[in-house]
Amino acid sequence: MASLALSAYQEQEEKKDVLQNCEEIISTLPKDRGWGTEHYYQYEGFWYPPIFLEGVIWAQANFRARDDDIFLATFPKCGTTWVKALMFAIQNRENYDFLSHPLLTKSPQDCVPYIELLAHQDNPIDYLDAIASPRFLATHIPHRSLPRSILNSGTKIVSVARNPKDVLISYWVFSQKIRSSINKLAPLPMEEGFELFCKGVALSGPFWDNVLGYWEASLENPEKVLFLKFEDIKIDTDCSVKRLAEFMGLPFSSKEEQEGVVREIIKLCSFDNLSNLEVNKSGTFSNADGKFSNAVFFRRGQTGDSKNHLTPEMLDRLDKITEQKLGASGLKF
Repeated sequence: MASLALSAYQEQEEKKDVLQNCEEIISTLPKDRGWGTEHYYQYEGFWYPPIFLEGVIWAQANFRARDDDIFLATFPKCGTTWVKALMFAIQNRENYDFLSHPLLTKSPQDCVPYIELLAHQDNPIDYLDAIASPRFLATHIPHRSLPRSILNSGTKIVSVARNPKDVLISYWVFSQKIRSSINKLAPLPMEEGFELFCKGVALSGPFWDNVLGYWEASLENPEKVLFLKFEDIKIDTDCSVKRLAEFMGLPFSSKEEQEGVVREIIKLCSFDNLSNLEVNKSGTFSNADGKFSNAVFFRRGQTGDSKNHLTPEMLDRLDKITEQKLGASGLKF
């Protein structure tokens, strides 16, 4: 017992040292106006609010990947919550009944933690070590900034991207709620948010650099990285769920398909079902900045809503940036 207590104490002290080092690093970095927080900071070419940046630096120094880990890596507001639920349900389909499934009483955010938000928890390494294999975890960290242990192991990565015009609107709405509920900041005008997004200032942005990193990794090593688009999952959810299961090493048997397991997973994880569950209407999500409603993770779950919020000139400008940044790669939205 004494050795366990000593180990926990040492981990806490090491975490304090890492976070202290983070504060020193952040104080030297370029900064710009933030979305949900007052400022965002640029680190390794990408932008973060302080709590996420501390988590990125902590994860780079401390996260120990396992060969059978599975990661969901996304730019924010690319369908992360939905795909978390789908993958969690795929992974646990033999462990839980659909009528008493954890997703009925727990948010997908609680079922699948972000590694960069563990830095401020008590004993995060012990928490991660205690998760039975295969672990299913999430991150918004860009590919080139991932902890080396993820890149150098057998860890599999599923990356989901979305049309940047819809991402911008969803991210702006989400950030407005965080600004008011947690940080008590004045609203961020859409025009300012648009300009920030265009020059790359967003959580884990620039958007285009983030998605391009995972797209290229999927082309170089398709056995390790699966790249999906939100729009394609919406169009053919059945095929996408089967593809996810295959990549995760958990393909559906013909018997499961005949018994409607795929359909049950899709129904359980649908936007209408998840958004109307009590846990996602009145439950809360906590991080080091504070606590906010799970409802902020659910907006519309649709495609093409950007045309209702952006001017034709804004839409055209985003299309031109996307073509400039991604055109040569073959990645289209």
